[in-house]
Amino acid sequence: MSLLFRNARVIDPANEIDGRMDVLVEGDKIVEIGPAIPESRIKLSSPATDSKDSFLPGGGIIDCAGKILVPGLFDLHCHLREPGFEYKETIESGSRAGAAGGFTSLVCMANTFPVNDCRAVTEYILRQARERACTHVFPVGAVTKGLKGESLAEMAELKDAGAVAFSDDGKPVMNTSLFRRALEYARGIGMAIISHCEDLNLTGQGVMNEGFVSTTLGLRGIPNAAEEIMVLRDIALAELTGASLHVAHVSTAGSVRAVREAKRRGIKVTAETAPHYFSLTDEAVLGFDPNTKMNPPLRKAEDVLAVIEGLKDGTLDAIATDHAPQSAVEKDVEFDYAANGIIGLETALPLTLKLVHDGHLTLMEAIAKLTVHPARILGLEKGKLKVGADADITLIDLEREYTVEVGQFKSRSRNSPFQGWKLKGAAVMTVVSGKVVFRAA
Repeated sequence: MSLLFRNARVIDPANEIDGRMDVLVEGDKIVEIGPAIPESRIKLSSPATDSKDSFLPGGGIIDCAGKILVPGLFDLHCHLREPGFEYKETIESGSRAGAAGGFTSLVCMANTFPVNDCRAVTEYILRQARERACTHVFPVGAVTKGLKGESLAEMAELKDAGAVAFSDDGKPVMNTSLFRRALEYARGIGMAIISHCEDLNLTGQGVMNEGFVSTTLGLRGIPNAAEEIMVLRDIALAELTGASLHVAHVSTAGSVRAVREAKRRGIKVTAETAPHYFSLTDEAVLGFDPNTKMNPPLRKAEDVLAVIEGLKDGTLDAIATDHAPQSAVEKDVEFDYAANGIIGLETALPLTLKLVHDGHLTLMEAIAKLTVHPARILGLEKGKLKVGADADITLIDLEREYTVEVGQFKSRSRNSPFQGWKLKGAAVMTVVSGKVVFRAA
């Protein structure tokens, strides 16, 4: 069945479009964008009642009055846990969570079990995605075998199997010489490396940000320098090798400064942050809630302000969820022993829109950081609304207000620090390759 989106405010940062128009989808492609597309262009399945999307009012005509229509959101960094940790999340459940959050493309990290460090695992992930996922899934291959930081994975083989980048995310590559070789190899095959910047010697046994709050609580701290030293190292190696470096989950003011200076000097570096790093400070840990434990940790207020400024001035190219599901087994324990990470696919959009409501970003800037910018970092033709493009579309109601209830999430896990928050703005429909995969009640 065709889909005709009527009366939408279309925002497409890739093509600098912000205006009221219609969008027509046939099959899995966008076939027309313009004012007042006639309803006669709609092609219904026969009979309509057999259509998977027959619940749509008007038989494929969606009235988008009062809402904005944007390219399908693109998550540059998430953890789908499959294979190996299906009790936390699966490719199927993670994709449903992504669709509910407005995401049509998910880039999943390699820290599965077994690790995605060989062709077989990459092909397994892609096969599961084809059979079970309702969104696009793009696997990231490991930089080193087993994420051990001892020897390089078969990077060319991983690319050939379908990996879109390389990362040991969850663990840093501490061996500087090895990371240099990884950058050189990645450059030779035209791929980017996503770097988890953390000096494990400085992190030590730390469980939260080092500062007044950690001292007050008696918890071991992690200094900002644990992240910043590795950001500086990796930037120096990117300059040495000419490779494309992407810095994951930036959380400190020093990291923002380092990336800003590197870009000014023309080094091939991009960077992302996640919503929790511009929405929460380390004071959230005062209640010892394990759902506020993550890596890198929540930082001080001045770091939050620096991250927001980095988003405003373009230093930070993208907003990623760093969706990291953990079960109650890992989270419902003392703070010291709780696993790191929070789920983020179903709260990332409204938390980003809060930056718009608060006047930090324009709507165009916010949508760009969730669509075309992350797609460009990986060289993927996503995050655009144009004739002939894949029909990956997200419909957003900027005025929709609701209270976060993690028990209603599509994710298998519930580890969110945003339970009970009142948020404004949400995806109300998500379309992947021309198929409606999520529609809000």
